[in-house]
Amino acid sequence: MIARALRPLRFGATGLINTVLGLGVIFAAKAILGWGDLPANLLGYGIGLIASFALNRTWTFRHDGRVLPALLRFGIGFAAAYGVNLLTLFALRDFFAVNSYVAQAAAVVPYAVTFYFVAALYVFPRAAGAGPGVDTKPANLRG
Repeated sequence: MIARALRPLRFGATGLINTVLGLGVIFAAKAILGWGDLPANLLGYGIGLIASFALNRTWTFRHDGRVLPALLRFGIGFAAAYGVNLLTLFALRDFFAVNSYVAQAAAVVPYAVTFYFVAALYVFPRAAGAGPGVDTKPANLRG
């Protein structure tokens, strides 16, 4: 039960880790490899998303289901949360005249909340028959 209560904190930590990793890759690709913004951004986000999937699957949600279906659901969940992010960004910027930097920062909140609930309820669902708060991993693999 305590592990489940800590999931939002683990989700936040995972987000910080993949953000730092992704930005590090972007900056390195630009500074060391001389890549432009688009290819550097694609590489950084790609690596960040892979890290996010791996950490959220194993640490945040302790999902032990099949990897490929979870990965596909993760992509769908990311797209949905990113859509919420963009809707928030453009609504704040274009309809409420919020500074674009402030709007970018504010749009992270609905993205993170949406992605957390999509991940918890859809991407990494609990095993069939597991009751609320029941960890589906054997006791020696729980953290």
